[in-house]
Parts: sequence; structure tokens; C-alpha cells
Amino acid sequence: MLKITKVKRNSIAKELGLEVGDEIIAFDGYPCEDELDYLYYVETDGFSMTVRDKRGAGEMTVEVEKDEGEDLGVEFEKNTAIRTCHNRCVFCFVDQMPKGMRESLYVKDDDYGMSFSCGNFVTLTNLSDEGLERIIRLKLSPLYVSVHTMNEELRCKLLRNRFAGKIVRQIARLVEGGVQLHCQAVIVPGENDGKELEYTARELFKYYPSVKELAFVPTGLTKYREGLTPIPDVDKAYSEEILDLAARLNKEFGVPFLQPADEYYIKADRALPPEDFYGDYEQIENGVGMTTRFLAEANAALSTLISENDGGRYALKSKKRSVIVCGVSAKKVMQSLINSCNEAIEGLEAITLAVENEFFGHTVTCTGLLTGQDILAALEKYRREEGGFDEVVLAGNVLKEFEDVFLCGMTLNELKTKLGFENVRVNRDGGYGFVEILSTNE
Repeated sequence: MLKITKVKRNSIAKELGLEVGDEIIAFDGYPCEDELDYLYYVETDGFSMTVRDKRGAGEMTVEVEKDEGEDLGVEFEKNTAIRTCHNRCVFCFVDQMPKGMRESLYVKDDDYGMSFSCGNFVTLTNLSDEGLERIIRLKLSPLYVSVHTMNEELRCKLLRNRFAGKIVRQIARLVEGGVQLHCQAVIVPGENDGKELEYTARELFKYYPSVKELAFVPTGLTKYREGLTPIPDVDKAYSEEILDLAARLNKEFGVPFLQPADEYYIKADRALPPEDFYGDYEQIENGVGMTTRFLAEANAALSTLISENDGGRYALKSKKRSVIVCGVSAKKVMQSLINSCNEAIEGLEAITLAVENEFFGHTVTCTGLLTGQDILAALEKYRREEGGFDEVVLAGNVLKEFEDVFLCGMTLNELKTKLGFENVRVNRDGGYGFVEILSTNE
């Protein structure tokens, strides 16, 4: 149901007699659940719409004829409710969070609408048959699906949900209905890796290219796992083994269908794949291809900088020491890039500061899960032991999207105040933004 909050002048809605407070309850006889229904039907050239009158006069059904894509001229009351997760996954990251953080971090989102609109991964275990058909009818494509395994019994075990095995039939129906899928598997060593991962890849590849790829990522393990299922961390040897499996299957398939998380390459000390391996980077928010794209952008920006100076070094207005904050796993990759920046930019002394994650535990090594308090402690220690700095550069993903707040609740301004240092710059523009920051004086 959609409650109207505004009707624009000279609009189709005005001509139909719609008023603020009226409720749209159906399109073409199908119940209206949320704004996705409206967004689908408004793109068509005609449909029927059932409206519940705010004045209590009952329901009326009107026929709408218009141009494709023409808006009705209405706005709706915002619906903030989301479909939540019905699973108790053995690898759930939310279950490993400490208490006292902001409430949104404890929400277990499993909403297919958010998957379509924002790229969030969903398990589909809370999806009814009617919901499945709604996805197909409204053409909600692509979807991002947490498959984890195509072994029905094993999926029920890993998700601890007796309905989890229906994913096999759900994927078949979605593909049949024309929905494209981006799939992922969170890998639990000894469970859905090895032969099980190979089985999952082969079963999903039967639907290629409707199933575009299968990304697989290691389980995120924090220090807050007391009472939870024991899961081993991955090491160099394990990462090599799982990368070899992916390479063998991709060679057999003839396309880079299996896409390992960057972390496996870093732990295995292997070269990252080239850009064309990742296509359009559909799984970049999953830590798949993020490093490759960042390096490609940074190197392109450095090349432009050098060419604009007739092949010579770009000179800063004055010397500066920049401290680049990153997670432990990114140190080697970042150090190589920073060496290139120091060589290309005269007057720059950029230094990598790899921060140990004390908040979540040392098993968490990615940059995006660093907290303000750990970054603050690392910068204070660096200043005591190594001297001062002119600039601190943070990756944008250590802060909440659209807000300058760290995972621990500390704000960026609080970090600056406690550090007693104002020139803390946040890079939200990938490799290009990184080079731009380092090549300017502020």
C-alpha cells in the first residue's frame, strides 16, 4: 500500500481525482506492497489502479492511459520497513559485533527490494512463492544472491534454516523468469570449499550468463565469537589452494566465472588479476576487484600527472609528509603504490601506516573495518615514535556512507580534536582521488 502525500498540479493524478491521504492498494489487480510496484507500472503506457479513498468512500479502480515513463505526479509516505533475515548463519558477521554500537549495524537485512535497488546480498530464505513471482513480474533484475552452496542439505546446515535448500529451485525459477543474478559464497573452511565449492560453481554455471558470476569471500572473524561455531582463519597455503581451484574451473569454463575476493590473492602473495577479469566490477562492494580498480585508477592518474609535466616529476609547492592509513592486509599493495607516488611527485614523503584492528581483533585485516579509536591510537603512536606529519589520508570506506562517522561511533571531527590535528583528508574517489590528494598542498 502507498499513501499519497502530494499531488502535483496539472498532473495525471490530479485529473484522476487523487488526493493527499488516498492509498494505492493495487496495480492491475496485484496487491501494491511498496514503491517498487509504482516504479514498475509508471514505466508502462497503461494499467489499472485501485485506490482507497481517504474520505471513507470505499475503493475505486481507475484505468490509467499515458506515455511510457510518464509520471503520475504523486509522492508517497516513506516506508522504512525492510525484510529482515530469518537465518542464524554460522558465519554471520552481525552476531560477532560488540554491544553498544549504532543500531543500524545490528539490522540483518535480507530484503530483495534492497538487493535490486542497492546491490545488497540476500539469501531469499524469507521469500514466499508469491514474492518470487513478484520479482519476476516486476522485472527486478539484477539481484545479488548469497548462495553459499548449491548443496541443499549443507545450505540448511550453514544458514541454520530448514528452508534454505529451496535456493536451488528459486534460482532455476528466477533465471527462467529472465532475472539476472550475481551470486556469492562466504567460505567456511572444511564445509563449502574444495569439492563443495566446485559443485556449487558447476551447478551455477549451468545458468551462465543469467548467473553472471560466483564471487567467494572468506568468513569475517572477529574476536567476539564466544559461544559461536568455531571457524578457522585462512592462511597462505589455504589461499593458494582455493585460488588454484578457481583458476582451474575458470580455464575450463572459458570465462572468469569464479571471482575470488582480493584477500585471497593478498594472503597467497599472488598477483591480482587484470581489470578485464572483473568485467564491470559488479562485485566490487564484496571486496572483489576493489584493489585492482584502485591501483589501475591511481596508476592512470600518475601517468597523466607525469605526461602533463613533459615526462618529468610533478613538483609540490612545498614538501609534505603524508601518512596513509590502511588495514594490515592492504599494506604491501599500498606500499608499492606509495613508492610510485613518491618517485613521481617531488617533495612528497608518503608513508604507509598499517593499523592493527584492536576493536574487532587482529583476524580482521581489511581497511573498511577500521575504527576511529584504532586509527587514533595508531596515529598517536606514530607521532610519538616517528615524528610529526603534515597530512593524514583516510580511505572513504572507513566512514559511514554520507556521514563522517566511524564504525565505533567516533566522528571525524572527534578524531581531529583528540589528535589535535586538522589536516585529515578523506578519499572517497578511488585511485584518482588518492593521487589528487597526494599531489596537492592544503
